[in-house]
Amino acid sequence: MEAFYRTHAYLIEHTNPAVHRALMDEINWNDRMIGIKGSRGIGKTTFLLQYAKEYYGKSRSCLYINMNNFYFCGHSLYDFAVDFINNGGKVLLIDQVFKYPEWSAELRKCYDGCPNLKIVFTFSSVTSVQEECPEIADIVSVYDLHGFSFREFLNLSTAQNFRSFTLDEIIHNHEEIVSSIAHYITPLDFFQNYLHHGYYPFFMENRNFSENLLKTMNMMIEVDILLIKQIELKYLSRIKKLLYKLAIDNTSSPNISQLAEDIQTSRATVMNYIKYLMDANLINMIYPEFEEFPKKPSYIILYNTNLAYAIFPHKQLGDLVQEIFFTNALCQNHTVNKSKRSQNYIVDGKYEFRLGSRGSKGNNNDMNVSVTNIETKECRQIPLWLLGFLY
Repeated sequence: MEAFYRTHAYLIEHTNPAVHRALMDEINWNDRMIGIKGSRGIGKTTFLLQYAKEYYGKSRSCLYINMNNFYFCGHSLYDFAVDFINNGGKVLLIDQVFKYPEWSAELRKCYDGCPNLKIVFTFSSVTSVQEECPEIADIVSVYDLHGFSFREFLNLSTAQNFRSFTLDEIIHNHEEIVSSIAHYITPLDFFQNYLHHGYYPFFMENRNFSENLLKTMNMMIEVDILLIKQIELKYLSRIKKLLYKLAIDNTSSPNISQLAEDIQTSRATVMNYIKYLMDANLINMIYPEFEEFPKKPSYIILYNTNLAYAIFPHKQLGDLVQEIFFTNALCQNHTVNKSKRSQNYIVDGKYEFRLGSRGSKGNNNDMNVSVTNIETKECRQIPLWLLGFLY
C-alpha cells in the first residue's frame, strides 16, 4: 500500500495542468461511482490527478492507482479497496480500469461491499457502460471528457479565462461575444494552430506532435478496438485501411459494398468496424434526421481536425478542415444531422447551418457560418471559430 501512496504523491507533485478543464465543474462529485469516458490521448489520467490535487491535496484519504500495475495480476481490486479503507481511504481513483479482468463486476462488488468508499474510474470511449456493463449501469454516473475546445486552447495560449457559451447565446449574441473576446486577443491568430495541433493535450509535450498523434491513432485501433472488442490481430490491417478510405472519401454517403470489397470482408462487418471507429473517436457518422446506426449514414467525416492533418500532412484541406471543426464542435453536446434537401446541417432539429461550399479554397480568415432558425426563418452569420466556445 505504501508503494501506491508514494507513486500517488509523486504524480500529484508533478501534475500542473495548464488549463482548468470545463468538465471538472460539471461533475457531481458527491456521487459514489463516477466513470470518466474518453478516447486515448485526451488527458484522462491528468484529469484524475488534477481532481486529486485540487480537492484533496496531500491527504491520504484519496489515492490514484493504475490497472497497468502488475500487483493486480495477483490481488483483487476488492481486497485492495478494503485495505485502502482500513488505512483511512475514502476516494479511490482507478485509471485504465479495462486492464483488470471482469472490471465492471469487481467495481460492483466494491460498491456494495464498501459503502463509505467513492470510486472514480476512467475507461475507453469504445466501451458502452449501458450496453456492456450491466453490473454497474444502474449505479455509475458517466461523463465524457473531450479534447481541448478552441476556447480551452485560447485560454492556455493567452493566459486568459474566457468562459463557454451555449449555442443559443452564440447564435443570438455573437456580435457582443466576439467584441468582448476581441478586446483582449485576436482569435484568428490562434485558430490555424488549434486546427493543426490543439485538440489533444499532448501537443504541450516536447515531442513531435504529428508522430505522437499517429502513434496514438494506432493505439486506438490496436488496443481500444481490437483488445476491448476482442477482434483478432490479423484483421488490424483491414480496420486501418478502412479508416484511411473513409478519410479520403468525404464527398458523399459511403459505398458500403465497395468498402467491403476493398478490405475483403462482409457489409455487416464493415458497418461494425465503422461503428468501432466512431466509438474510438476517430470518425463521426452524420445521419439524416430521425435515423441512426445500424442504418447507413449520410456522411462520414474524421472526428477532429488534428487527425486530418496527421493523415494528410501535405494536402491542402480547404473547406474540409472547417467542416470537421464544425461537426466536432457541435457533436459533443448537440444532435447534428444532414439536411435531406441539401448539404446543410440540422442541429437539434431547430437550426440549419450552411458552411462554405466544398472544393473552395476555404479561407479561415473570413469563414462564417450561416444559421437559420427552422421555425422562424431568422438567419444570422456567425464566425466559425466561435463554435469552439461551446465548452
